[in-house]
Amino acid sequence: MTLLRRKRAIAADPAVRRRVERMTIHAHALLFDNDGTLVSSYDSVVRCWTRWAGEYGVTAERFRGVELHGRTAAEVIADLLPADLVPEAVARVEQLEVEDVAGVRPLPGTLEFLDSLPADRWAVVTSATRRLAEARLQAAGIIPKALVSAEDVTRGKPDPEPYLLAARQLGVDPAHCVVFEDAPAGLRAARAAGMATVALATTHRAGELDADLVVDNLAALSALVRDARVEISVRG
Repeated sequence: MTLLRRKRAIAADPAVRRRVERMTIHAHALLFDNDGTLVSSYDSVVRCWTRWAGEYGVTAERFRGVELHGRTAAEVIADLLPADLVPEAVARVEQLEVEDVAGVRPLPGTLEFLDSLPADRWAVVTSATRRLAEARLQAAGIIPKALVSAEDVTRGKPDPEPYLLAARQLGVDPAHCVVFEDAPAGLRAARAAGMATVALATTHRAGELDADLVVDNLAALSALVRDARVEISVRG
């Protein structure tokens, strides 16, 4: 499989662009991160975490020093507050986010791409709690048959456990899975699980994403089901 790390290189080099356009990834199962990969929840996240930060006295400067994408709320909050406040603070931000899904929507190409797949060949693997993930997915019109959430694992991304669990749920060898992610932590988890990777440049610059393939969003891809395999290709 050709390794593509820089989307900018595709735009700059016609030869690279031709190779990528011909590139096909073969997989038996497709595993998707949720926020920033399938759905856009940015506006809701900003509103809820801003309100939460005000309640707990967390400044914008402290937020800027913490990695947010691809991590659980508990991990983020543990970096911001004393340990004795973490459980209460996690429950509070989850409640705010579950109650506020206004503007949560599927990202370009998401519904079309998922509709082209058999329901038992893909899963959502998220760092959010199940309650929050289901609220956002429902708001975006997405109903996965398989979902791995924060409470299903003991170690979240970048540990491979979430993606390995999803592969087991679908009954597929990890080596035959491809992961779709927008965050470096999720891509590290996928690589550690021995899976192929497709990065979506929705929340990070393409140059920050180390993956087998980097695209803008799922609208750039097509999927063709052939018996036990799914062929994922870049649209011409």
